[in-house]
Amino acid sequence: MPKNGLRPSERLKSRRLIQALFKQGHSFSKYPIRLVYLPVTEPTLPSPVQCTVSVPKRRFRRAVHRNRIRRQVREAWRLHKQALYQQLEGHDTTYAFMLLYVGKEPMPYADIERSMRRVIKTFCARHDLNKPTE
Repeated sequence: MPKNGLRPSERLKSRRLIQALFKQGHSFSKYPIRLVYLPVTEPTLPSPVQCTVSVPKRRFRRAVHRNRIRRQVREAWRLHKQALYQQLEGHDTTYAFMLLYVGKEPMPYADIERSMRRVIKTFCARHDLNKPTE
């Protein structure tokens, strides 16, 4: 598997964690992506970040459009997650991520990718991940 592949262990599937994300999680938005995240203290997570993507049915009625946007957001995450993983290397905390597409219409992949880079950069800045813990 390539180094920047999206392994099954990196996908968030736990209903309990997803519900906790919406009840206790923190969020911020870099249009058209909103990141909802939750630090997880359980040592059971196999990777530093488990992530899932959601596109609202209310805005995109056709499954074809939802699936295309979901694939684009997932691809942007797959390509840029290594920057976050490098920052998380010295830290004990793992995170659960939910990436929500909040745009009103489909956007070009370049815009989604730019937004993903800003989301990762903002997350690292908010949590002082540039400095490893001692």
